[in-house]
Amino acid sequence: MADVNTLQRGSQELMELENRYGAHNYHPLPVVLDRGEGVYVWDVEGKRYYDFLSSYSAVNQGHCHPRIIDALKNQAEQITLTSRAFYNSKLGPFDEYVTQYFGFDKVLPMNSGAEAVETAIKLCRKYAQEKLHIPEHKTKIVVADGNFHGRTTTIISFSNDEEARDGYGPYTPGFIHVPYNDTEALTQAMQEEGVAGFLVEPIQGEAGVVTPDEQYLREAKRLCQENKALLLTDEIQTGIGRTGSLLASCGPCTCQGVCERQPETYVRPDILILGKALSGGVYPVSAILADDEIMNVIQPGQHGSTFGGNPLGVQVAMAALDVIQEENLTQNARRLGEIFRAELMAYKENSKILSRVRGRGLLNAIVINDSPESDTAWRVCLRLRDNGLLAKPTQGNIIRFAPPLVMNEEQLEDCIDIIKRTLQEFE
Repeated sequence: MADVNTLQRGSQELMELENRYGAHNYHPLPVVLDRGEGVYVWDVEGKRYYDFLSSYSAVNQGHCHPRIIDALKNQAEQITLTSRAFYNSKLGPFDEYVTQYFGFDKVLPMNSGAEAVETAIKLCRKYAQEKLHIPEHKTKIVVADGNFHGRTTTIISFSNDEEARDGYGPYTPGFIHVPYNDTEALTQAMQEEGVAGFLVEPIQGEAGVVTPDEQYLREAKRLCQENKALLLTDEIQTGIGRTGSLLASCGPCTCQGVCERQPETYVRPDILILGKALSGGVYPVSAILADDEIMNVIQPGQHGSTFGGNPLGVQVAMAALDVIQEENLTQNARRLGEIFRAELMAYKENSKILSRVRGRGLLNAIVINDSPESDTAWRVCLRLRDNGLLAKPTQGNIIRFAPPLVMNEEQLEDCIDIIKRTLQEFE
């Protein structure tokens, strides 16, 4: 019988077990987490930390939010999976709820973020071939350099990340690369024959929280419309309140009360891609949303997933979205993000190690004044861990900061103090 009582095993033993029996496809920070609640996580020895990664924005609602956990428990006692061979009593209400929540005609639920991106690519290609009569062998999708959309074979085919690509060819054709935040390059790419769409992250999270010019998405939408191409926005990490707007493609959000898309700032994609916080980190749920004209090109048997749209997942997702709206987490992310950036920008003025602060809402990053090949950012994260805050480097010399949106101002100020004190050790 397996020994499931990890409390009897220390961090070092558990890390050694994972290293011995698990594939080495990750390089985790050396901390073994055992429990989470709200903005906090605890390791197996009982030490408490602030979570400043939020599972790459999957737990925007905080760890183990009681409302989401209750939805999981209640549904788990009724029925968990029917497959799409049959109707189930929860999927229809979810379809209605989520399409009204985000303002689209139809939704196609999946499980992981990468699955949702693959689904969006397939839908874009099928629409282009059936509605625009672009030949299959000429169909192309424009992508941005520095993108991170997942690690499936198709997705790594248009990635710039050599660690994700090397040794996995041959690669899937049909993609055109352009620099991110470069409207002129996108204009030129759109002139190529067979362009079906433009797939883009409104803010590039894995690239180091790279935020484009304010008009970039709007110009991208205009170019797509002029060239009869679809705009596909990957909001898997940036969506569901993270950036201080319901979606990052809403742009800078100024609404009060319940966050609503502002007509003057919202750049509405043709295909919206969601995941991560769509289920509050409790269960894998992802989805793409589009209007009838686009979504209806997919017919029975042409795409699917055994677990996509299962009763357990959709109940969890509805609870997770309720929490975002009813607890005003979008507005909280916007307010706390402004405080966070202002205080770190002030610290930067006299810092030798901190060269840049950037972000929107509670998706932020600092750039360490060192080369991407150095280990300084890694060592900073180790000291942050020692001081009670968990974060992780990206792109070598960048540290991403993305706490759960349920954080309050007092907790944020405590975290800012930890970050400043830690950086001072490296000045």
